[in-house]
Amino acid sequence: MAKTPGTLWVVATPIGNLEDLSPRAQRILGAADLVVCEDTRHSGRLLAAFGIKARLASLHEHNEERETPGLVARLEAGEQIALVSDAGTPLLSDPGFRLVRAAAAAGIVISPVPGPSAILAALCVAGLPTDRFAFEGFLPAKPAARRARLQALAAEPRTLVFFEAGNRVAALLADAADALDAGRAVTVARELTKLHETLYRGDLAGLARQLADDPDASRGELVVVIAGAEPAAAGEGDEALLARLLPALLEELPPSRAVKIAAKLTGVPRQRAYDLALKLGSGA
Repeated sequence: MAKTPGTLWVVATPIGNLEDLSPRAQRILGAADLVVCEDTRHSGRLLAAFGIKARLASLHEHNEERETPGLVARLEAGEQIALVSDAGTPLLSDPGFRLVRAAAAAGIVISPVPGPSAILAALCVAGLPTDRFAFEGFLPAKPAARRARLQALAAEPRTLVFFEAGNRVAALLADAADALDAGRAVTVARELTKLHETLYRGDLAGLARQLADDPDASRGELVVVIAGAEPAAAGEGDEALLARLLPALLEELPPSRAVKIAAKLTGVPRQRAYDLALKLGSGA
């Protein structure tokens, strides 16, 4: 008789303060047949702090593709496997995606055990809009590639969230001041939930100068939260696009529908699109 497949548990672990490991996470980690982690030494210390004895296996960017088939086979054989990262929620700028994808393809039950996340922790205290945000992970370390990526994000209206190493954060802010807007609001969160937790707030240009002169800012990893771009007012290009688009839409759709679609696609106020539609309808 075939064994019932096991479960892959995706378990969030503390980003600093050990008290943030939930009772459920402790129970799942203690009951797992195998705990898969980035660094067995790091995760071993975490488990030992809670008196949890578990078999550990390393999974990182250099071996994930090779190790995944064997882990899926163990799940198919009925084992319970817990996936953790060195800190926070797995898969967010951390390994594990290939394993989760392969387990899903094999019909394995995959269950999250939610908990700490540096991304959400920083957003909650940044004082910037949180209804929509874009997480960009780590930007390229090389200056030219980093600047190019920031320039590609210049018009992004959502709040931007990045991970960054302390020794590069001042350079990131300086490049962002050039690529985005020097006066754009930013919060840098350092050592979240730890003893030396620090939040730096200001604008991109000012904070770039401040952190370049602050030796503490270069210690540890940080989360950088930058305000999104302000919605741009409709310009001449938008008006020209409206003039080309609206007549074609009016040929196929009722005026109200044509106006709504044209305004949405061009960014021109609906009243302006409606006025043009009336003009076109009257032949003026």
